[in-house]
Amino acid sequence: MNDAAFMREALDLARSGVGQASPNPLVGAVLVRDGEVVGRGFHTYAGVRHAEAVALAEAGDRARGATLYLNLEPCSHEGRTGPCADALVAAGVTRVVAAMEDPNPLVSGKGLAKLREAGVVVEIAAEFTAEARKLNEGFVHFMRTGRPQVTLKSALTLDGKIAAPDDNTGWITSETARRHVQALRHASDAILTGIGTVLADDCLLNDRTGGPRGRPLLRIVLDSVLRLPLNSKLVTSAADDVLVVGTSAASPERRVALERAGVRVLLFDGPGGRTDLHSLVAWLGRERYLTLMIEAGSKLNWAVLEADLVDKVFIYYGAKILGGLQALPMAGGAGRRRRIDAIRVYDLTLHAVAPDEFAVEGYVHRDY
Repeated sequence: MNDAAFMREALDLARSGVGQASPNPLVGAVLVRDGEVVGRGFHTYAGVRHAEAVALAEAGDRARGATLYLNLEPCSHEGRTGPCADALVAAGVTRVVAAMEDPNPLVSGKGLAKLREAGVVVEIAAEFTAEARKLNEGFVHFMRTGRPQVTLKSALTLDGKIAAPDDNTGWITSETARRHVQALRHASDAILTGIGTVLADDCLLNDRTGGPRGRPLLRIVLDSVLRLPLNSKLVTSAADDVLVVGTSAASPERRVALERAGVRVLLFDGPGGRTDLHSLVAWLGRERYLTLMIEAGSKLNWAVLEADLVDKVFIYYGAKILGGLQALPMAGGAGRRRRIDAIRVYDLTLHAVAPDEFAVEGYVHRDY
């Protein structure tokens, strides 16, 4: 096997930590000596130890003279564990191949510099850098902005509709597409919807993959006057993982009732008596939630877009047409009045999801 094959294995190992590593990044490590893998590891937050430490422990004395392949620069600072760069030097690792530098300003090149100073050969596998950044894009975004990466997910008919005017029994997309959505939920730290969606669907908003998680998926409802029913599935299933965000216009009695039922309530007053979305996203950042997925109705979709809070879209298309002027579009509200002012999306990726179904993934353009 060559460098590329071992780096590929490190990236695959890193993916094993999806749902388990946050608020830390996904990291996989492969230790190789004389062409043979002598240690492997990936990071989970609950497991505390970093991927490099797991691989070193497996390798033991065989780490001396070995090459380490990993998707992210080893840390150089004291956190919940000691610096991985120091551990690699102490173990006698002679070469480190990383796919990218750590965007964490506490590290950001310092780990690689420490290795070089100790005489370790350090290389950046530039051909894997884009993939490594994509794998940890939520962490990279958080380190750059201090807030979670916000993804707007929606399922549309081919003519861009999310709901019919009278009866919405059934689904726009297939069961295969819905399983794909669950994988997105599993990779997310938090999920947000509006009270209108909850009242219409009595949804759970949970992660149904069955995969392990480092912390529960935080289920958030935007509900300015706290109308969330106490007998709703969200409330009755709450296990320190449901947050309702309202305003000071809500009755204190409703707040007390929800909190007694195990629901956390926050009040963020915004313009026009609505919940302040920016305050919510800032709070999530302070709580170190790296990623937020929005699965909501037409009005809330437009509200987050117009508030310039959406970083990414993931839109599923079912091979159906609703037509009519009353069927709801993905994003309602006032919209943009001129084509030239349309919100632009770039760096598109098309995903074949199922026969006659596809999804579009892209990033919202900003002028800064």
